[in-house]
Amino acid sequence: MKRRRWANWKIWMGLASCAVLLAACASGPVRRVSEPSARLQQLTVRADGSWSADLRIENFSSIPMRFDSLRLDLEVEDHAAGALLASPALTIGPESADVVTVTLAPAAAAKFAVAQALAGGKSIEYSLQGTLTATPDEERQRQFEMERDSVLSPAPGLPGVMR
Repeated sequence: MKRRRWANWKIWMGLASCAVLLAACASGPVRRVSEPSARLQQLTVRADGSWSADLRIENFSSIPMRFDSLRLDLEVEDHAAGALLASPALTIGPESADVVTVTLAPAAAAKFAVAQALAGGKSIEYSLQGTLTATPDEERQRQFEMERDSVLSPAPGLPGVMR
């Protein structure tokens, strides 16, 4: 009799464990929306003096996000260069990144700082500050504030290019 009770208890515990596992699977993957980010991947000085900025937009969320617009103020060596404005309408998958190219007519002080760095083969500090407007998959549009400080260095063998 005692052996039978023990066998029934094992069966009930096994069934309960299976039910718990099935309930956990039914909830699906976690949908997490994290703050996106952007950074300068490459800055190219063009023949007319304007800049071509390749911005790497990073989606750290567990769901796709459509990046509708961005406005990032760029400073180079503590000199305001101007605003990077774009409306890429670009969808970036979960935990992925993509690149958007934005042109900019930089302010004179920033233009001079980059020219000096390129001529001397030296690195420069830059900062980005502003907003990224994005729409997480199946949700409403949101604005994300962003700030980033980093460094660009001359790209060997590529005149006028900093990475």
